[in-house]
Amino acid sequence: MKSKISRRSFLETSSKGLFAAAVVPYFLKSNLGKAFAAPAAQNMTLKNYYDHFGVEEGIIREVMSEALSGGGDYCDVFFQHKIANYIGLEDKAVNRAYSNVDFGVGIRVLKGNQTGYSFTEEITPRAMKLAAKTAANIADSGATAKPIPLKLHDHPNYYYIKTGWETVSIDKKIPYMQKINDKVFALDPRIIKANIWFTNETSYILFANSEGRVVYDYQPMGEISVNCTAEQNGRREQSRFDLSGRRGIDFFNPQNIERLASEAVRRTVLLFDAVKPDAGEMEVVLAAGSSGILLHEAIGHGMEADFNRKEISIFCNKINKPVAEKFVSIVDDGTNPNMRGSINIDDEGNDTEKTFLVENGVLRSYMHDRLSARHYKVKPTGSGRRQSFRFNPIPRMRNTYMLPGPHKKEEIISSVKKGLYTEYFTNGQVFIGAGDFTFYVKSGYLIENGKLTKPVKDINIIGNGPKALEDIVMVADDLKMAEGGWTCGKSGQGVPVSMGLPTVKVAKITVGGVNT
Repeated sequence: MKSKISRRSFLETSSKGLFAAAVVPYFLKSNLGKAFAAPAAQNMTLKNYYDHFGVEEGIIREVMSEALSGGGDYCDVFFQHKIANYIGLEDKAVNRAYSNVDFGVGIRVLKGNQTGYSFTEEITPRAMKLAAKTAANIADSGATAKPIPLKLHDHPNYYYIKTGWETVSIDKKIPYMQKINDKVFALDPRIIKANIWFTNETSYILFANSEGRVVYDYQPMGEISVNCTAEQNGRREQSRFDLSGRRGIDFFNPQNIERLASEAVRRTVLLFDAVKPDAGEMEVVLAAGSSGILLHEAIGHGMEADFNRKEISIFCNKINKPVAEKFVSIVDDGTNPNMRGSINIDDEGNDTEKTFLVENGVLRSYMHDRLSARHYKVKPTGSGRRQSFRFNPIPRMRNTYMLPGPHKKEEIISSVKKGLYTEYFTNGQVFIGAGDFTFYVKSGYLIENGKLTKPVKDINIIGNGPKALEDIVMVADDLKMAEGGWTCGKSGQGVPVSMGLPTVKVAKITVGGVNT
């Protein structure tokens, strides 16, 4: 549910925060104190979560019994309350703000490899049982599994924050945006426009299954993005920079405010000097950090277990086989403190972990949810994720990155006579089965005789993910994690992720430049 307000009303109510009773669904009003109080939300108990969603163990078990009444062999329930704020600044003034409050429960039934799923935004025993009956239709046998008593499962917390976003009013956020805006225009006279977005989210999660596990989580998220437009001699260029993570307001400190402004401006004005390289196959050096998007898209998706279980991925028969040089190791990790893709538990209630996908060049594991783990007779890797309670969980990435290698960045660049150094990617397209990809390189540099020379912009690189993995010939020791607000789309669902990469040299990738 979204509520838009005018700039005048926005400024008049800024000291009170965005969330008034009118914005909150009727069924939440009785829980307003619990829902929005919350400086100590991360210290809430299981009883607090039961109260928060207006349920108790007996009701949850009744709902699961209804879900299993058709003969399903497993059931789980996923309660979610998500609160989000969005503030936009454009033309040096705050001119947009809206909020989103989402509340409901998803009910899943498994029968072998089949899935029944239903959800409701009304958390009452009657509504939940009706939804459970719909999910139960996946099965039609007489055998009925019984949910067992629930026992709380404890887990580590990888994103503790000092102050919950629920307690941070608008008037605390606007100064950050204004400081960024002032710095952007002060850094370069060619800047003619700046757009700044401040986004924060909080999710309360309560999960229970018919095997007796109950677990809860408090998930914060913050993001500021800066988009700049510059003009020089009648020509305009545009670029952006953002920072995001499972962070609180303290993350947006003076140092990060400076970074947001200066990096957005640097990326923008650099484009005035950019050229396009010659087209053709050449050595490509991927810069440390957000170049990891190529690793995520062209390789990572092929290692999600559902694509392999269905024999779609080219990696489906390569477990324990070499797929890269021995100095290449790739992990998908949910345990990185405060990273955007980190999760304390996945959306099936499993512990998150650091999963080695490729270890010393050998493919060791896929990313598993409950269904694929059952198929392969392994443990889930904590990779079952969903966009919200409205969606069924599927295998998804968290923070996917390559571990440091034996080389140095300077050594890698100096080894290239003529090639491309890619720094900042935007969109791309990947065909999961074969792993063929096309990526749009917004900015980077030519490499000529072992040195970075002219900046480049607006070019495509074209290749094959598994082949590019085989063609990685050097990996530096300078691993850097991307810090931006990446959201991964799959099967109509978007989830927050991050990625990382050391400086990496690929022996050959096709570059779509200009023909000479």
